[in-house]
Amino acid sequence: MKLGRRQFLHLGVGAAALMPVSRIAGAQTYPTRPVTLVVPFPAGGVLDTVGRIVAENMRAALGQHVIIENVGGANGSIGVGRVARAAPDGYTIGIGIRDTHVINGAIYALSYDVRTDFEPVVLLSRSRGSLILAKKAMLANDLKALVAWLKANPDKASQGHPGVGSTPHIMGIHFQKLTGTRYQFVPYRGAAAALQDLVAGQVDLMFTRAEIALPHVRAGTVKAYAVMDKGRLASAPDIPTVDEAGLPGLYETQWYGLFAPRGTPRTVIARLNAAAVEALAAPVVRQRLADTENEIAPREEQTSEALGVLQKSDIDKWWPIIKAAGIRAD
Repeated sequence: MKLGRRQFLHLGVGAAALMPVSRIAGAQTYPTRPVTLVVPFPAGGVLDTVGRIVAENMRAALGQHVIIENVGGANGSIGVGRVARAAPDGYTIGIGIRDTHVINGAIYALSYDVRTDFEPVVLLSRSRGSLILAKKAMLANDLKALVAWLKANPDKASQGHPGVGSTPHIMGIHFQKLTGTRYQFVPYRGAAAALQDLVAGQVDLMFTRAEIALPHVRAGTVKAYAVMDKGRLASAPDIPTVDEAGLPGLYETQWYGLFAPRGTPRTVIARLNAAAVEALAAPVVRQRLADTENEIAPREEQTSEALGVLQKSDIDKWWPIIKAAGIRAD
């Protein structure tokens, strides 16, 4: 049956009326209210700092505030679960790292799947290597002396870390295997709390990001033995690399990325990605991230696809190592 032009237009209008409003106008109007960025660790840590720098500077491109919500606990898995359960509409997203979107999937019985329950949005940056630290009262003055002391005093020292299965925890296990040492591990709710106890002398060792450790190193309240990277830090050129200090190849770098709940429309992902890319291009953001020893990802890697590939490659690398070590969260 042939339809007249008036009948055809009438049916078209009717079909549009039946279509959800978000399907019609979502891409054009998003966002119409503030976006929540979940940081899955307490305030004060590196992830929180990176998240706040990026969120503050996404505002101009989005035309809305990006509000930080800190949801700590269980090495970030509680906060990531909050994002996984959120409506896939772009109004709740999360910032993640290897710990939260790779390692936790191997050590926790999660209510979500790190491989399938999120949409990668953008790879933001990579940080330089961590520092190997000790409390001020530690007798050893260099890395070789520290290893010698640990060997001579098995099970007497302790390493603070920001959660079972966190990257510093796993690197500590790797450090023990490389050096033939034994000591205890003490989990904390975030790196800031662990560092506070290191300064107080409540724990003996810590592997943590340079940007949060250097103020204490410069103040003389903790000792820094080495940078876990191939090159020295421009902000602390007097600290040797692990290669120079006697443990070649013990590198630890971190990546930072934004993720949305599974099912978030591609148009919304693209909008968030564009806002983040614009923020990363701002000189003030580049400088502030550099001040935290973060290197912004090259422009060609600032894509949702690049973040997804990086996450998968890390899962393929780390899950077998973690499972072989029998690391499980309580």
